[in-house]
Amino acid sequence: MAITQEQVLDALKFVIDPDLGKDLVTLNMIDDIKIDGKNVAFTVNLTTPACPMKDQIHRACENAIKELVDKDAVTKINMSSKVTSGGGISSSGDELLPQVKNIIAVASGKGGVGKSTVAANLAVALAKTGASVGLVDTDIYGPSVPTMFGVKNERPNINTQRKLIPLEKHGVKLLSMGFLVGVDEAVVWRGPMVSSAVKQFLTEAIWGSLDYLIMDLPPGTGDIQLTIVQTVPLSGAVIVSTPQDVALDDARKGVAMFRKVNVPVLGIVENMAYFIPPDAPDKKYYIFGQDGARNLAEELKSPFLGEIPLQQPIREGGDSGRPVALDEDENGTFTLLAQKVAQQISIRNAGMSPTEKIEIQFK
Repeated sequence: MAITQEQVLDALKFVIDPDLGKDLVTLNMIDDIKIDGKNVAFTVNLTTPACPMKDQIHRACENAIKELVDKDAVTKINMSSKVTSGGGISSSGDELLPQVKNIIAVASGKGGVGKSTVAANLAVALAKTGASVGLVDTDIYGPSVPTMFGVKNERPNINTQRKLIPLEKHGVKLLSMGFLVGVDEAVVWRGPMVSSAVKQFLTEAIWGSLDYLIMDLPPGTGDIQLTIVQTVPLSGAVIVSTPQDVALDDARKGVAMFRKVNVPVLGIVENMAYFIPPDAPDKKYYIFGQDGARNLAEELKSPFLGEIPLQQPIREGGDSGRPVALDEDENGTFTLLAQKVAQQISIRNAGMSPTEKIEIQFK
């Protein structure tokens, strides 16, 4: 008996996306079914190219066809992706970066915990999967992106509408105050001027079509953070902390801030989690304490996104302008982090309506 498209779809209804909890057919993830005798070909459109369940879903689809349609079927499954959206246009109709599907804030309660390192490598790791990615450095006083991407002496162009055109390096579109002032110049501005500059980076730049726009926030819960949530709808926030108590206390405040303004917290990252000496790979030293961020995530009922070790190559990559994520394999620290962040974005987009910009009134 000839295999039919209806049989294929009925079989794939038994394949459940493990993150979203629904079958692939209901989620409209199956496209382009082609049948030629025993040969069955189709495309599975995942919700992100960084999906950590890609191989598992591929095997499940193959098994479903052989077990429920024809044991002699020869399957050809194309694993593609269509990134879902969690922001961009508010319900009030305002077009706020309408071509940007997801805006992700990378934040910390205090400085010195490696937030910019995480943001830079997260952006690169997502871009390596084939996603279109941008990174905006909103730390006006202490920008890090120019150094971390090796573009300290470059300047963005301006188009005929006098809008900034982001630089591009390592597959990531970039904007930073560090592109607009000299290395030896200090930005000595009051809060309103800083907020105005951040707004320009977001609304007066040609970002184009992006799957993810990563925002490297300055430490704390002040002017710039409020400006951002009032200007664009964030899909979610990633909180970075080291394991030590002094950092965790401030990370807790960061989580509280985003929850107060109804921005989903995608999870907590523990940076500088441990140190493994290159000449003694069997030893692991917890210099700043052990499992602090992991325990905080559990306490706050927030996903724990992973541990990033204290390693010389990570520091060297940031200083040389070549983030270490560029050279990682599929099991690399930042590659796995990107998968988990993309996974949380997909779950968030499936279960929540698009985020709106926040209206804050002070009494």
